[in-house]
Amino acid sequence: MDFVTERFENGRYFRILTVMDTRECLALEPGISMTGKKVAHCLDGVVIGRGSPESITMDNGTEFQSGAMDAWAYQNDVRLDFIHPGKPIENGLIESFNGRLWDECLNVHLFWSMEDARAKLEEWRLDYNTARPHSALGQLTPEEYSSSVCGEGICRLKTGDP
Repeated sequence: MDFVTERFENGRYFRILTVMDTRECLALEPGISMTGKKVAHCLDGVVIGRGSPESITMDNGTEFQSGAMDAWAYQNDVRLDFIHPGKPIENGLIESFNGRLWDECLNVHLFWSMEDARAKLEEWRLDYNTARPHSALGQLTPEEYSSSVCGEGICRLKTGDP
Protein backbone atom coordinates (compact mmCIF):
# COMPACT_ATOMS: atom_id res chain seq x y z
CA MET A 1 0.00 0.00 0.00
CA ASP A 2 1.01 3.58 -0.55
CA PHE A 3 -0.31 7.13 -0.81
CA VAL A 4 -0.72 9.55 -3.70
CA THR A 5 -1.56 13.24 -3.27
CA GLU A 6 -4.06 15.13 -5.40
CA ARG A 7 -5.99 18.37 -5.04
CA PHE A 8 -9.51 19.60 -5.41
CA GLU A 9 -10.34 22.34 -7.88
CA ASN A 10 -10.37 24.84 -5.00
CA GLY A 11 -6.66 24.09 -4.48
CA ARG A 12 -6.99 22.09 -1.25
CA TYR A 13 -4.89 18.93 -1.21
CA PHE A 14 -6.06 15.45 -0.27
CA ARG A 15 -4.39 12.07 -0.16
CA ILE A 16 -5.46 8.70 -1.51
CA LEU A 17 -4.52 5.44 0.18
CA THR A 18 -3.91 2.80 -2.49
CA VAL A 19 -4.08 -0.88 -1.48
CA MET A 20 -3.15 -3.63 -3.97
CA ASP A 21 -2.82 -7.39 -4.11
CA THR A 22 -1.59 -9.26 -7.20
CA ARG A 23 -2.67 -6.46 -9.52
CA GLU A 24 -6.10 -6.14 -7.93
CA CYS A 25 -6.93 -2.77 -6.39
CA LEU A 26 -8.51 -3.54 -3.04
CA ALA A 27 -9.02 0.06 -1.91
CA LEU A 28 -8.69 3.66 -3.02
CA GLU A 29 -9.47 5.69 0.09
CA PRO A 30 -9.33 9.50 -0.18
CA GLY A 31 -8.99 11.76 2.84
CA ILE A 32 -7.81 15.21 3.88
CA SER A 33 -5.86 13.86 6.83
CA MET A 34 -4.86 10.21 6.62
CA THR A 35 -3.77 8.94 10.01
CA GLY A 36 -2.71 5.45 11.01
CA LYS A 37 -6.14 5.00 12.58
CA LYS A 38 -7.84 5.84 9.25
CA VAL A 39 -5.52 3.47 7.38
CA ALA A 40 -6.37 0.69 9.86
CA HIS A 41 -10.10 1.41 9.45
CA CYS A 42 -9.76 1.14 5.66
CA LEU A 43 -7.88 -2.15 6.04
CA ASP A 44 -10.67 -3.45 8.29
CA GLY A 45 -12.97 -3.14 5.28
CA VAL A 46 -10.51 -5.03 3.09
CA VAL A 47 -10.23 -7.82 5.68
CA ILE A 48 -14.02 -8.14 5.95
CA GLY A 49 -14.34 -8.66 2.21
CA ARG A 50 -11.15 -10.52 1.56
CA GLY A 51 -9.55 -12.00 4.66
CA SER A 52 -6.36 -10.99 6.44
CA PRO A 53 -3.17 -10.68 4.45
CA GLU A 54 -0.04 -12.52 5.51
CA SER A 55 1.93 -9.31 5.11
CA ILE A 56 1.67 -5.78 3.74
CA THR A 57 4.56 -3.99 2.05
CA MET A 58 4.73 -0.22 2.49
CA ASP A 59 7.08 2.70 2.85
CA ASN A 60 8.14 4.26 6.14
CA GLY A 61 5.47 6.96 6.33
CA THR A 62 4.30 8.05 9.76
CA GLU A 63 0.78 6.72 9.08
CA PHE A 64 2.18 3.24 8.51
CA GLN A 65 4.54 3.31 11.51
CA SER A 66 1.86 4.41 13.94
CA GLY A 67 0.64 2.70 17.08
CA ALA A 68 -2.76 2.26 15.43
CA MET A 69 -1.17 0.27 12.59
CA ASP A 70 0.92 -1.78 15.00
CA ALA A 71 -2.22 -2.65 16.96
CA TRP A 72 -4.16 -3.44 13.79
CA ALA A 73 -1.38 -5.72 12.50
CA TYR A 74 -1.16 -7.54 15.84
CA GLN A 75 -4.94 -8.04 16.07
CA ASN A 76 -5.11 -9.35 12.49
CA ASP A 77 -1.88 -11.41 12.59
CA VAL A 78 -0.35 -9.41 9.73
CA ARG A 79 3.36 -8.76 9.23
CA LEU A 80 4.17 -5.17 8.25
CA ASP A 81 7.07 -5.14 5.76
CA PHE A 82 8.66 -1.72 5.46
CA ILE A 83 10.80 -0.96 2.41
CA HIS A 84 14.21 0.63 2.87
CA PRO A 85 14.05 4.45 2.95
CA GLY A 86 14.45 5.93 -0.53
CA LYS A 87 13.93 2.57 -2.26
CA PRO A 88 10.43 2.71 -3.83
CA ILE A 89 11.44 -0.03 -6.28
CA GLU A 90 11.09 -2.46 -3.34
CA ASN A 91 7.34 -1.86 -3.61
CA GLY A 92 7.29 -1.73 -7.42
CA LEU A 93 3.80 -3.16 -7.91
CA ILE A 94 2.11 -0.31 -6.04
CA GLU A 95 4.41 2.28 -7.63
CA SER A 96 3.45 1.01 -11.09
CA PHE A 97 -0.21 0.99 -10.13
CA ASN A 98 0.01 4.55 -8.80
CA GLY A 99 1.42 5.66 -12.17
CA ARG A 100 -1.53 4.06 -13.93
CA LEU A 101 -3.93 5.69 -11.46
CA TRP A 102 -2.38 9.07 -12.30
CA ASP A 103 -2.46 8.52 -16.07
CA GLU A 104 -5.96 7.10 -16.30
CA CYS A 105 -7.87 8.74 -13.47
CA LEU A 106 -6.24 11.59 -11.58
CA ASN A 107 -4.97 13.41 -14.69
CA VAL A 108 -8.33 12.93 -16.43
CA HIS A 109 -10.81 14.05 -13.78
CA LEU A 110 -11.42 17.25 -11.86
CA PHE A 111 -12.31 16.71 -8.21
CA TRP A 112 -14.82 19.08 -6.63
CA SER A 113 -15.38 17.50 -3.22
CA MET A 114 -14.48 14.45 -1.16
CA GLU A 115 -17.73 12.76 -2.21
CA ASP A 116 -16.95 13.49 -5.86
CA ALA A 117 -13.41 12.11 -5.48
CA ARG A 118 -14.67 9.00 -3.67
CA ALA A 119 -17.24 8.29 -6.43
CA LYS A 120 -14.79 8.81 -9.32
CA LEU A 121 -12.08 6.75 -7.66
CA GLU A 122 -14.47 3.88 -6.95
CA GLU A 123 -15.78 3.91 -10.52
CA TRP A 124 -12.22 3.74 -11.85
CA ARG A 125 -11.25 1.02 -9.34
CA LEU A 126 -14.18 -1.18 -10.38
CA ASP A 127 -13.36 -0.73 -14.07
CA TYR A 128 -9.70 -1.52 -13.41
CA ASN A 129 -10.56 -4.71 -11.51
CA THR A 130 -13.39 -6.04 -13.68
CA ALA A 131 -12.86 -4.90 -17.28
CA ARG A 132 -9.09 -5.01 -17.89
CA PRO A 133 -7.31 -8.28 -18.54
CA HIS A 134 -3.62 -8.39 -17.60
CA SER A 135 -1.05 -10.44 -19.48
CA ALA A 136 0.70 -11.26 -16.18
CA LEU A 137 -2.57 -12.84 -14.98
CA GLY A 138 -3.05 -15.03 -18.06
CA GLN A 139 -5.31 -12.43 -19.71
CA LEU A 140 -7.72 -12.54 -16.78
CA THR A 141 -8.99 -9.42 -15.07
CA PRO A 142 -7.77 -8.94 -11.50
CA GLU A 143 -11.21 -9.94 -10.21
CA GLU A 144 -11.29 -13.10 -12.36
CA TYR A 145 -7.79 -14.04 -11.21
CA SER A 146 -8.68 -13.47 -7.57
CA SER A 147 -11.81 -15.61 -7.92
CA SER A 148 -9.88 -18.42 -9.60
CA VAL A 149 -7.25 -18.41 -6.83
CA CYS A 150 -9.51 -17.70 -3.88
CA GLY A 151 -12.81 -19.30 -4.86
CA GLU A 152 -15.41 -16.96 -3.40
CA GLY A 153 -12.86 -14.17 -3.02
CA ILE A 154 -12.34 -14.85 0.69
CA CYS A 155 -8.78 -16.02 1.25
CA ARG A 156 -5.49 -15.06 2.80
CA LEU A 157 -3.97 -12.53 0.45
CA LYS A 158 -1.07 -13.70 -1.64
CA THR A 159 2.25 -11.88 -1.46
CA GLY A 160 4.10 -10.91 -4.61
CA ASP A 161 3.14 -11.55 -8.20
CA PRO A 162 1.68 -14.81 -9.55
